Amino acid sequence: MINQPIDPFFRRLFIVVAIVIAVFLLYLMMPVIVPFVVAFVLAYLFNPLVKRLSKYIKRWIAIIIVYSTITLGMVLLLWWLIPTLWHQLQAAWEYLPKVLNWYNQVVREWFINNSRIRLPELESKGFSDTLVGYMQTNYKFADASSMMSQILASSMNFINNAGLIVLVPILTFYFLFNWDQRLHTWKMAIPAPYCKKVVAIARECDQALMAFIKGQLLVMVLLGVIYAVQLQLIGLELGLIIGMVAGIASFVPYLGFGIGFIAAIIASLFQFGLDWNYLALVVGAFLVGQAAEGYILQPLLLGDKIGLSPLWVIFAVLAGASLLGFVGMLIALPVSAVLNVLFRHLYAYYQSTDFYKGRKQLALFEEK
Repeated sequence: MINQPIDPFFRRLFIVVAIVIAVFLLYLMMPVIVPFVVAFVLAYLFNPLVKRLSKYIKRWIAIIIVYSTITLGMVLLLWWLIPTLWHQLQAAWEYLPKVLNWYNQVVREWFINNSRIRLPELESKGFSDTLVGYMQTNYKFADASSMMSQILASSMNFINNAGLIVLVPILTFYFLFNWDQRLHTWKMAIPAPYCKKVVAIARECDQALMAFIKGQLLVMVLLGVIYAVQLQLIGLELGLIIGMVAGIASFVPYLGFGIGFIAAIIASLFQFGLDWNYLALVVGAFLVGQAAEGYILQPLLLGDKIGLSPLWVIFAVLAGASLLGFVGMLIALPVSAVLNVLFRHLYAYYQSTDFYKGRKQLALFEEK
């Protein structure tokens, strides 16, 4: 019996259906896949340290040493940080009467004089009672019950995923333990004619990513110190918290500056009132931070590691936020660094083609 060839239409239909099913299964398994992805990223970040230590000791001992060092560093940081943060949170709580007074005398009066909105008057002693009364007057029970249902559903999802979160350190250990063997397996799976080129591109991507991550982490730390020290010298009691948050948020371009600047201005208004001298000092502190980031830290520590102009950086961040929200903003620049490497190789290949050089067109013209 002669085998009949498969109709191309049914072959394409089968491929499309298989892709749709695979994507749907990946979507359903996303809560399970995410810990593996996070563990792989952490293993990628820790592998250089483990690789250096494994030259002198066994790899599993090197992994345990790296784990222990990171854990000890976090404990010492929290040991110093928590009392300081607690003191500043207490200071923030003491500002509540000032905040309520500013709300009643400035914000509420402005709305009364310039609009039809009638905001409730708040007092520090009866703040919770006033808030509950306002909610009962302006919102229905159905809205509150719907909100509580969403909160409970989110809490249950968090509890259900807590077990998967615990797996991340274990998965990271196994990724690190067999890192070289796994890379060798992936390398052997590449077709021989393309292996050398693919490995070269992968190494360039790795160098760009590691240089960017190391430089960016150092920029975050130094920028947080610059903001925090300046705000503390100004006398802003919440300066440490605001500076640290601004430094951490600077992983996303312009986000740290925006969050820190707005928070510092609000904190200054609550602490010093409408004092133009202190407002000018806060503005000057963030201008100094931006100048240090743009003209000193970024050029010295990052340089041209990404190879993108400021316009492309802004576009990448906005595109990442549009596609994946806050997570997209976080991964926008690392992904852009990889895409930039791939685009350079693709453009180099395009320049080597006959189409770019015009040889075929020139041959056709000569024939005519």
